[in-house]
Amino acid sequence: MKDSLAFHKRRERVKILTIVGTRPEAIKMVPVIRALRGLPRLELFSVTTGQHREMLDQVFVAFGEKPDHDLKVMQSNQSLAAITTSVLNGVAELYSTYRPNLVLVQGDTTTAMAAAIGAFYAGIPVGHVEAGLRSGNLKQPWPEEFNRVLIDSVAELLFAPTTEARTNLLGEYNRKAKIHVTGNTGIDALFIALEMLRSDSARNAQICDRYSYLNDQKRLILVTGHRRENFGRGLKNVCDALVEISLRRDVQVLYPVHLNPNVRLPVLKRLKSQKNIRLIQPVDFFDMVHLMQRAYLIITDSGGIQEEAPALGKPVLVTRNTTERPEAVLMGSVKLVGTDPSLIHREAVLLLEDDAVYRQRARPVFPYGDGKAAGRIRRIISSEFA
Repeated sequence: MKDSLAFHKRRERVKILTIVGTRPEAIKMVPVIRALRGLPRLELFSVTTGQHREMLDQVFVAFGEKPDHDLKVMQSNQSLAAITTSVLNGVAELYSTYRPNLVLVQGDTTTAMAAAIGAFYAGIPVGHVEAGLRSGNLKQPWPEEFNRVLIDSVAELLFAPTTEARTNLLGEYNRKAKIHVTGNTGIDALFIALEMLRSDSARNAQICDRYSYLNDQKRLILVTGHRRENFGRGLKNVCDALVEISLRRDVQVLYPVHLNPNVRLPVLKRLKSQKNIRLIQPVDFFDMVHLMQRAYLIITDSGGIQEEAPALGKPVLVTRNTTERPEAVLMGSVKLVGTDPSLIHREAVLLLEDDAVYRQRARPVFPYGDGKAAGRIRRIISSEFA
């Protein structure tokens, strides 16, 4: 493999371009952006594609950040092929104009995949934050597993969050890339949010006021869902399980509903009239941290919540059949339940009724990092361009 990083070291001014398109990417890239801004000789340029427009904007506002450029590629009801094409065309022009020395992408979205391909075509080194996650099934999750495999095959700097992720990378095609175990920057973002909430009493009070309707005498079950492989029958099954769980008098179900119409329409149709289930608009990251802290248990298909909730000591039921984050499953904090309504209901009842099981699975664990991943990435990049 051509040592293009070494070639770029000879330049006096180092240009690094970060690209995000969705809310989870932004949450996990913000700590890296903050860390890199302090590097000497570095010119940092942050870009968004707008793949998740409303939810993406929430993240930057919440953390007091503002992207330097917005490609504005997203259109209503856009297909994956259309998003890929739009991002490729947008970054091609951006790369030609800005001429970065390194492009940083995060995670497994269509934005990250297309931005990495565009950089590879342009001969620009790629750094992948959260490299090496694998479910072992290209259709679970879809298309994220394909996206992350493709990104890792062209990246030259691979920032693996765990030793398991590093092991995955060592068994694949791109073994000559520079692999570094850094921890997951999502835990960095979580710790930043927790500290900001602790130190900002006014913000914390406002968040508490927004959820004053929650009954402290009932245990909160927090729900999220957005995975494409669950669209249709899978999502309907999850809704059926939530209806059954909500019949209990000792719980309340809170569900911030994703804006994607493939999620929103069936969820509203099935759950809107249920008395013990409250459907709300998507919430920003700080509200989600508050709600996770308040929750008794969480039902989700989110990768980020699989990482964050164990650090908060919250048991998670994952409505997927596989996960690329096995560490918390092995530690007992996370359990895969798929979309079988009877299994979801049974596992929720177990946590609600068996105190010993709950205590075991509700202890805080940190398989995904110590909150210092962005600093490690900063030092690695600084060393590469020293």
